[in-house]
Amino acid sequence: MIMKTALTIAGSDCSGGAGIQADLKTMTMNGVFAMSAITALTAQNTTGVRAIEESSPEFLKQQIDAVFEDIRPDAVKIGMVSSTELIRVIGERLRFYKAANVVVDPVMVATSGSSLMKTDAISTLIEELFPLAALVTPNIPEAEILSGMEIGTVDDMYTAAKKIGDDYGCAVLVKGGHNLNDANDLLYSEGEFIWFEGKRIDNPNTHGTGCTLSSAIASNLAKGFSLNDSVRRAKDYISGALNAMLDLGSGSGPMNHAFALTDEYKKEAK
Repeated sequence: MIMKTALTIAGSDCSGGAGIQADLKTMTMNGVFAMSAITALTAQNTTGVRAIEESSPEFLKQQIDAVFEDIRPDAVKIGMVSSTELIRVIGERLRFYKAANVVVDPVMVATSGSSLMKTDAISTLIEELFPLAALVTPNIPEAEILSGMEIGTVDDMYTAAKKIGDDYGCAVLVKGGHNLNDANDLLYSEGEFIWFEGKRIDNPNTHGTGCTLSSAIASNLAKGFSLNDSVRRAKDYISGALNAMLDLGSGSGPMNHAFALTDEYKKEAK
């Protein structure tokens, strides 16, 4: 059996709702073989991030090399990378291997509000990884940082998306939410705008939605779908995961990534 493959380069979430854990679940449910290179360990749950322990640049390099030298990824998703040194390693290795279908989720702030990226790392992220990206997927606060402007209206989303895309030479998906244009995302690619409408689902448990969306997009790119189709399919997957109304933890809880898993191995004991 020939199966497409995807690599996530991101931080671990020990509570399982975001980061590497969300990425692996999402990629598996979207039909690709999932692999990971861990940039950092975090101690976190649905209420916040308690501690972050970074991988060393050399160890991250060894992880990426181990994957590419044996099972080449058809797509790469990049999530939480908190330091300049780690970003440079990722950029250098991905250029070396001529990685394809790179999706960059510029994770700067957790759903809980905790900061996940050092200030000096943001400019390095832009310089090193954006030129490699098939798509960059900022949420509203991240798009404000990348565009250098406040985003308070739909028109602002257009302006910010165009500015990010034109300034950095990449396709950009500005994700709605954050009380603006809930669930609707704006793609700016090759000079054109496309809206992707999402279902407004009344579910406060949104931990890991950004990680999940970018991983689903990468999975679909790995399988050969166009960028537009990959985003649409990923949006549908997110809607299903949210609509399952999983309720775990006392903060912003995780989604049910496995909502569509219905075979023999999901059955519970009678």
